[in-house]
Amino acid sequence: MSSPETDDDGVATDEQSSREIEVPIRLYKTVTVFSTLFAITGVILGFVLLDTATNRATADLDEVNVVVAIAGLASILGGAGVYAFATRFQAPGMGNAKNDDDQDIDNG
Repeated sequence: MSSPETDDDGVATDEQSSREIEVPIRLYKTVTVFSTLFAITGVILGFVLLDTATNRATADLDEVNVVVAIAGLASILGGAGVYAFATRFQAPGMGNAKNDDDQDIDNG
C-alpha cells in the first residue's frame, strides 16, 4: 500500500488525497444540511445535559450527576465528530483554494 504523494509542505496532492471524498452535488447538499443539523443538535443537547448535571454550575462536587455529565460531554464530542467527518465531502469542481496554482500571490 503506497502513501499519498505530498508537496513540499507535506500536504497531500489533489489526486491522492485520502481526506476528501468527492460526491454528486445533490448528496453533498444533503450531507451538509443534515450533518450540520446533527452537529448543532448534539452540541446544544450536550450543553443542556451538562447544565442539568451541574445544576446550572451551582452544584457542589458531590452533588454533580456524573452519568448525565458524561452523557453531555459525549454528546458534544459526537456533534463535533459528525461535523468534522462531514467536512471531508466535496462536490465535483470544488477544491481547496490554497492548492490553486493559478491564483495571484500578490495581495495588492
